[in-house]
Amino acid sequence: MLMHKAQKDVKLTKLTECAGCGAKVGAGELAKLLSGLHVRRDPNLLVGFDTSDDAAIYRVTNDIALVETVDFFPPIADDPYTYGAIAATNALSDVYAMGGEPKVALNVMAVPEDMPADVVHEILRGGYEKVFEAGASIVGGHSIYDSEPKYGLAVTGFVNPAHMLTNAGAHPGDALVLTKALGVGVLTTAAKGGLASSEDVACAERSMATLNRYARDVMVRHDVHAATDVTGFGLLGHALEMAQGADVAIELRADAPAFMPHAVGFARLGVLPAGMYRNRHFAESEVDVGNVPREVQDVLFCPETSGGLLISVDSSDADALLSDLAADGRVPSARLIGRVQPHRQGPRIKLISLASDI
Repeated sequence: MLMHKAQKDVKLTKLTECAGCGAKVGAGELAKLLSGLHVRRDPNLLVGFDTSDDAAIYRVTNDIALVETVDFFPPIADDPYTYGAIAATNALSDVYAMGGEPKVALNVMAVPEDMPADVVHEILRGGYEKVFEAGASIVGGHSIYDSEPKYGLAVTGFVNPAHMLTNAGAHPGDALVLTKALGVGVLTTAAKGGLASSEDVACAERSMATLNRYARDVMVRHDVHAATDVTGFGLLGHALEMAQGADVAIELRADAPAFMPHAVGFARLGVLPAGMYRNRHFAESEVDVGNVPREVQDVLFCPETSGGLLISVDSSDADALLSDLAADGRVPSARLIGRVQPHRQGPRIKLISLASDI
């Protein structure tokens, strides 16, 4: 995309310490912050913040429920339009993870007072066009001045309560499918340090700007028991929430997910965001890493921004789900990565070594 001179002069990722979902408050710290808060009980509130789900769900009628979420973060890309598109894609994903369809959205924005107007416009344009692609509408929003730019959306969608998905419905015996490649957190950290190639950056940005709408539209036609999107807590953090929510254990094959080119190599060199260390600290006591190499572990713990859906599907329907995702053509990195097991004792997550069969 051609940029005006003012846009070229602004490197958005240099204006912030943390990028994208790597700025997310760690899961352990978040639990402490929310503990003890009074929660109003409402029989129509089907999913609230007292669980670890991606969005809230409120029943309006027997056939219609609202899906409500909000998500925003500092720049994950230098190009303003790309940043806006990724931030919007990431916010919309929470609705898709619940099996819903987004309908309306509100902009949530913070910008420095001296940020050029054309840069702000391009951030908003990226968000507007991605929401349009999702079949939804931006109907307003709120903006403030801040020393670091931030952008995202508050999104309202609809879902039939009988068909809603949460991250707590996985059944022992289910297969686990991940719909996007891993490595965004590593590659964007490498890019911020001037280590990543333009091809690496383009790969990460294409993935982040791909709506989970396409995976969701396929997913809801299959025998899916649970879903979540993989974002700031990394694959292992979100898998742990899924396991805890359903009181199950999860086996993950460490070599099964698609990995973005050079992500594992950068991790081997220690090019990792701070969020990886927060995620590892939170989840490692519940993860049996076996003999999986440290750099692969790090990528599995690493924050993802606008990551894929982690889907728990009946094992008898897993091959058909993967086939339909592949046939769609817009979910090229979907992989079968593990299975759900009964939890008896010990860590809830077990990594299967690269040399073992799952």
